[in-house]
Amino acid sequence: MGVGSSTASGKLEKALETELPDDERYFGLENFGNTCYCSSVLQALYFCKPFRERVLAYKKELLKRQQELESNGISEPNPGSSMNGTATNHVSSAYSFKNAFKGMGSAVGLNSKKSRGSSEEQRSEAMLPRSSVSTRISKGSVGYDKENLLTCLADLFYQINTQRKRIGSIAPKKFIERLRKDNQLFSGCMHQDAHEFLNFILNEIVEILQREEEAKKQKITKKGRNSLDKTDEGSDSPRTWVHDLFEGLLTNEVRCLSCENVTQRVESFFDLSVDIDQNSSITSCLRNFCSTELLTKHDKFFCDACCSLQEAERSVRIKKLPYILALHLKRFKFMEQYQRYKKLSYRVVFPLQLRLFNVSEDAEDPDRLYSLVAVVIHVGSGPNHGHYVCLIKSYGRWILFDDECVELKDENDLEAVFGSSFEMGPSSDAGYILFYETVPVNMR
Repeated sequence: MGVGSSTASGKLEKALETELPDDERYFGLENFGNTCYCSSVLQALYFCKPFRERVLAYKKELLKRQQELESNGISEPNPGSSMNGTATNHVSSAYSFKNAFKGMGSAVGLNSKKSRGSSEEQRSEAMLPRSSVSTRISKGSVGYDKENLLTCLADLFYQINTQRKRIGSIAPKKFIERLRKDNQLFSGCMHQDAHEFLNFILNEIVEILQREEEAKKQKITKKGRNSLDKTDEGSDSPRTWVHDLFEGLLTNEVRCLSCENVTQRVESFFDLSVDIDQNSSITSCLRNFCSTELLTKHDKFFCDACCSLQEAERSVRIKKLPYILALHLKRFKFMEQYQRYKKLSYRVVFPLQLRLFNVSEDAEDPDRLYSLVAVVIHVGSGPNHGHYVCLIKSYGRWILFDDECVELKDENDLEAVFGSSFEMGPSSDAGYILFYETVPVNMR
């Protein structure tokens, strides 16, 4: 799929002149040794327009508060004032396609301490409480951290969005420094997992927003000289715009085959992790994810009504559909005989548009239509080495981001990242995380 540098550059330049809007920017992100996992996810999130808009709105609020402080004669560093790095005009032929932590995560393996591609001890340490530095609240800017991962992300998105040039590259130095400071899992030079990073950053943003909201409430309470409302104690943490965009709900249902008693448990998720099969499709993978499973022999279910272990049927239904559906294809499988993880380069076809099935009847907009907007791609033969790139859809055109390189691609090129039909063949470029966005009702 590779093309010459001048050809790639010319195709993108032509598209910018005739097809892509003047106010959109396409900037690659410089790789700091092993940060392609981060860059690919950030590009996907940036081109999920609702997510970008929320981050830029957060940046706008930071700038507004900084101006208020300055007008009151208070000098305080703006949390987002330190630029991530320099921007460079750069168009090149990219490449020929070459659990997380506390809070919410994948629907499968939620909060699991075992992660692929690294030792159990290292990842357990990564789940320890973060440094108090990241939780300091600015006294002058009520409810806002002086600097955290969200302020650095907002600064990076703002820097891209306000560039005069339409194409180029940026060194996200400040963001990477903050990321490595906040979580030691990402501080070393090891190859990292893009899904783990996605899970971490979404949960980290949630924690920051909830922390800031709580600080605001405490400030209001102090001003009113009243104690906190007791009805708030023990209540659920406040929802955030991350929940509004990415949160979905699953209903796990178990039916006892002896007494027919049904037990239900509702779980929330920010992404769905699905098992994959050779020469399959996302639709079939999702069907297997929601299929009925028989619990027998050593897997019997303890029925509260029977007060004993019983054979049962377990099924999963989608209770709430997320606005942005993130699908994680489980391409790394632990092989017992080798005591290591292996990449499954299986060919898994994914459509440009998708509808989910096995949705609860009471779900809002159960026939919701999703459109593919981004694909994070893993390149390489295994989980401990390789490379990540990202394909995004912008105004009907597909664009490849390979670190600092940006290249226009054809829609047909998506087939090259479905995976390989040959199990023992060479390593392939394979779709790893898919981002689908809800299509407005009037456009279906």
